[in-house]
Amino acid sequence: MLSNLAAFALTALFISMVPGQGVAMVLRQGIVSGAKVARVSILGNSTGLIIWSAASALGLSAIFAVSPIAFEILRWSGVAYLAFIAIQTLWSLRSRNSTFDLEGSATTSLTSAYRVGLFTNLTNAKAMVFALALLPQYVPKGYNLTLGIMIFGLLWATISMSWYLVLVAVVDKASRWLSRPHVRRWLTAASGVGILFLAIGLALSPRN
Repeated sequence: MLSNLAAFALTALFISMVPGQGVAMVLRQGIVSGAKVARVSILGNSTGLIIWSAASALGLSAIFAVSPIAFEILRWSGVAYLAFIAIQTLWSLRSRNSTFDLEGSATTSLTSAYRVGLFTNLTNAKAMVFALALLPQYVPKGYNLTLGIMIFGLLWATISMSWYLVLVAVVDKASRWLSRPHVRRWLTAASGVGILFLAIGLALSPRN
């Protein structure tokens, strides 16, 4: 279980780094409304991750109890998902203006900030697919699936929150640096390559 936790932590970190709704929302909130508002939005986003994890835990436990082959189908769906995200991320480097979009509106009310973070996550298809297709891959064979998914889900929420808090801290002191196209492209490339390696590793590794 400990080795799986370490492997999952790396996966969750790279997924959190991928440019998308969550990253754009956090950066906008931090730059436009300040660090305090951005941190509340991050809390809302993490709440969404826990909700997706709970849905995965409750639904997949029932499915796997009836159909063992469903795990293999889900496993390869997870591999395909990671590979797709990696290729999509790297492909986006063709355009100089497609990474870490900072345009858009932000809010200043703390209640609204939490709501923005929560609904940004709950409407994020990537979060849904990650919860349903990838969380179960890391639960060791013989381990309680529902409990395992929730443990990994809480770890996912913690890592995502930690990464976004780092972004907010950087934005608070270096928003101009983050706004530079070559910096955003470097972050995009690093996350894309990392996720591609994770996809290969998941494809080659049997369930523990």
